[in-house]
Amino acid sequence: MFEKMKKAMLVFVFSLQQLSLISCLHRSQFPQSFLFGTATSSYQIEGAYLEGNKGLSNWDVYSHIPGKIKDGSNGDVADDHYHRYMEDIQLMHSLGVNSYRFSISWSRVLPSGRFGDVNPVGIEFYNKLIDALLKKGIEPFVTLSHFDVPQELEDRYGAWLNPQIQQDFGYFAEVCFREFGDRVKYWTTFNEPNVVVMQGYITGDFPPARCSKPYGDCPAGDSAIEPYIAAHNIILCHATAVDIYRNKYQTKQGGSIGIVLTMYGFEPLRDIPEDRLAAERAFAFDIAWFLDPIIYGDYPPEMRQILGLRLPTFSPEDKKKLANKLDFIGINHYSTLYVKDCMFSPCESSMNGAYAYGSRTGERDGLPIGAPTAMPTFYVVPRGMEKIVMQIMQRYNNTPMFITENGFAQKSGPKKDMLNDMDRVEYLNGYLNSLAVAMRRV
Repeated sequence: MFEKMKKAMLVFVFSLQQLSLISCLHRSQFPQSFLFGTATSSYQIEGAYLEGNKGLSNWDVYSHIPGKIKDGSNGDVADDHYHRYMEDIQLMHSLGVNSYRFSISWSRVLPSGRFGDVNPVGIEFYNKLIDALLKKGIEPFVTLSHFDVPQELEDRYGAWLNPQIQQDFGYFAEVCFREFGDRVKYWTTFNEPNVVVMQGYITGDFPPARCSKPYGDCPAGDSAIEPYIAAHNIILCHATAVDIYRNKYQTKQGGSIGIVLTMYGFEPLRDIPEDRLAAERAFAFDIAWFLDPIIYGDYPPEMRQILGLRLPTFSPEDKKKLANKLDFIGINHYSTLYVKDCMFSPCESSMNGAYAYGSRTGERDGLPIGAPTAMPTFYVVPRGMEKIVMQIMQRYNNTPMFITENGFAQKSGPKKDMLNDMDRVEYLNGYLNSLAVAMRRV
């Protein structure tokens, strides 16, 4: 599972040199201010999991439980970015990119959350990283939470299942704004909270591995209730951090703040009203679940209608904080899937799609929606990029957007085969052309 996660979330590496090699695609199709970048997360690359006074994160603990990770791997060393960040920055510079999206390890900065001291060694590491990036002309694009939380918070009160985490996350966010905000102009509160909630509290494949049948077989958890509680607290953590940034730091620091979601494109499996509605529900339960409360102050009506009292409500104080919204929406888009109705049509049991009351698949009549890749649900469907950008633009009032992740899921193999990566080049060609079309439509 760790390897699966790494492939799903790995870097969007696209050099400007390669851009000139791809037919029908030119740098001139994008504004000079356009950010071509790379993206990582702290747990996936830093390593040094017990160095520099760092505390344990939930992923540090989870990856050491026998049987949790398919191949037994973990992030103890990972890419050793903690020690080799200067080499990594030089590699980025050689690619010609002008931005780097990375996350801050919460447990490296605050080993015990707000229950302990700020770790000066952790602060020093991120200061050095940010300064080195800027010296190479690379814009830091910083994520506060990319899947990992201090294990201390999980042990004390259940992390995302407890409203206390809103206070902890606000404290962590303010430490980061205060220490790094004079140089960081792009902040995201969360990366893919929809994945955190689904994998952590519906299927139980990610920490804290809570779930219930038929979605998964975990020692504890309730897949029908807990994901909505966790999501509610994450949304309010976002609102808390934005409120702090808006009121205390944004004016003097001149940055912007947003949130990043994973966004599949959804298309009806059959050209019938039931499947078209199922595709709309999939969008609501996957994407609008988080963005509607932030933009409009409440959950999507499709969710309210189906879930009823299982869906939490926002208090007047909550809505006051949510009114601060965000400055941009980050889109992690890799692929598009078909959706089949499961409310009015017979479906095989599918924990993959049942929570959205529709079954998701990459095939129709035995034919894939696009060329398969190394990830089972990642097909090459370039048209999905234009479609998702236009959907988000129309639903959320043309809020500024960043494509914060995109890339080709490549199989591991001999180095000579990995270097002959024309499939990746063709993938990027298709998706960047699709993005260029969307930009012309806006």
